[in-house]
Amino acid sequence: MLKFILIAVAVVLFTIVLVKLVDKFIPSKFKPILSVVLWVLIGFLAYQTYMSIYTPILFNQEKNRRYKVIINNLKDIRDSQLAYRQVNGQFTDSYDELVKFIETGKFTITQRKDSSVVDVEANKRFGLTTMMKDIVVIDTLGFVPVKDSLFKTSTRYKTMMNVPVGKEGEKFELKAGFIEQNDIKIPVFEASVKKNVILYDQDKDMLAQENQVVSVDGVNGDALKVGSMTEVNTNGNWPKTYGSNE
Repeated sequence: MLKFILIAVAVVLFTIVLVKLVDKFIPSKFKPILSVVLWVLIGFLAYQTYMSIYTPILFNQEKNRRYKVIINNLKDIRDSQLAYRQVNGQFTDSYDELVKFIETGKFTITQRKDSSVVDVEANKRFGLTTMMKDIVVIDTLGFVPVKDSLFKTSTRYKTMMNVPVGKEGEKFELKAGFIEQNDIKIPVFEASVKKNVILYDQDKDMLAQENQVVSVDGVNGDALKVGSMTEVNTNGNWPKTYGSNE
């Protein structure tokens, strides 16, 4: 907005100065030619003023469109990773392994129920035969394919690692490992893509500003990502205006 105000003020001042100079110093026979040149110049400056307003609007429209597409892929990657951890106890940094798991992995369906059994140790200790203890019995009821649970008939998991908009041929960076908290190793993962990849063909000044965003209603930092390699967090770093990040 400051840029627009400065340009608008400059256009007005420059126009006034030119008009006064033409009236004061230019012979009458040259005024028609200079008037044409002046109008062309004013038109050019008006166009520059217009673009200074319109460029951010176009940039934000395209940015929002691309971010929404990117976020859909990041959600698929996160759902797949959470399923992988549920079955394997950790995350993976290999898309090949993740896709193979989706195609062949199965969730175990279990049922928990309370029950009671004879407490042999307590009965032996007190010389009794009637003491009981409560236990939880877990029964396996069956198995459900991971693919059916997450993607049903869709095959989009096969391409979820490809960045769908922006620079062609790019993939989401995928990391996985463990962090230690209270002497316990906790699995973590992170999938990300740089804004420079998503918006590589957009206005460079606007892109530089976007990489420095720190705002509650913007995507902070220079990348869109889900998960974290430094904390136990599987959320996305986008605001909820783009949809749920959890």
